[in-house]
Amino acid sequence: METIYQKVEAALDSIRPYLEADGGNVEVVEITEDQILKLELMGACKTCNMSVMTMRAGIEETIRRAVPEIKQIVAVNR
Repeated sequence: METIYQKVEAALDSIRPYLEADGGNVEVVEITEDQILKLELMGACKTCNMSVMTMRAGIEETIRRAVPEIKQIVAVNR
């Protein structure tokens, strides 16, 4: 059986080529017990002024469709 982490990674893999084309990426930091997904934007995505839109429209939408168990998605910077 596929874990939530594997489902999230598969969803992210579907949009990573678009992020990488712009010099960015995204990494799973943590999935909490209460199904909150913490993501870190990497590379160009970290400093891009469009990153909030990328996060909302692209990343969140993709994950919500693929992994409905996730209750909240949060961007973190380490």
